[in-house]
Amino acid sequence: MSTVGGVSAGVLDQYQIKTETGGKEELGKNEFLNLLVAQLNNQNPLEPQGNGEFIAQLAQFSQVEGIEKLNTSMGSLVSGYQSSQALQASSLVGRKVIVPTDKAVVDTSESFKASLVLPASSSNVYVNIYDKSGSAVSRVNLGDQAAGNVSFIWDGKDSSGNLLPPGTYKFEAQATYAEGTKGLYTMLPANVDSVTLGGSELMLNLAGLGSVPMSQVQVIGQ
Repeated sequence: MSTVGGVSAGVLDQYQIKTETGGKEELGKNEFLNLLVAQLNNQNPLEPQGNGEFIAQLAQFSQVEGIEKLNTSMGSLVSGYQSSQALQASSLVGRKVIVPTDKAVVDTSESFKASLVLPASSSNVYVNIYDKSGSAVSRVNLGDQAAGNVSFIWDGKDSSGNLLPPGTYKFEAQATYAEGTKGLYTMLPANVDSVTLGGSELMLNLAGLGSVPMSQVQVIGQ
């Protein structure tokens, strides 16, 4: 009978990994420990296993056990994160969020409140408003403003004072400086219709605007 590392091959055969009949394809920690004990019990007394080899196998066993525990911990962590995402997602549906965009679905029967980001103070800040066809319908003049987030309100009326129909409007914020006019970022409200889970980030599906990642949300409203 042949030997492997001082242990008879017949003894080791019972610990071979089975792959033909749907058995395990990986050696778990229990199988590894059983194999190690079998090696010790069946080693050749004339050629005992060296201390160095035995210590190396114990270290390998510890590594296998550590990896299994790590995988279990990571699985629990991922499961908890996904549950948290699902809970957060369900609480957002039907609420308003503030996101960096230049378009918004506006109910013109109510005052539309939004804001813009002004990187440096300007003596002339204003917001041009366009309808869905691209025609300019109104302007909100904000005058002299200090750097920072600047709030503005649109009453839903055109430049002649006529109430406009509800719909999607584009907001183009600009500021005048000595070197010329610069465009500004606008922060506009939007309703969350639904959410999409999966991937690396939670995605919000906003009414009339499409999908935006959760990381872009600046404020969550009522």
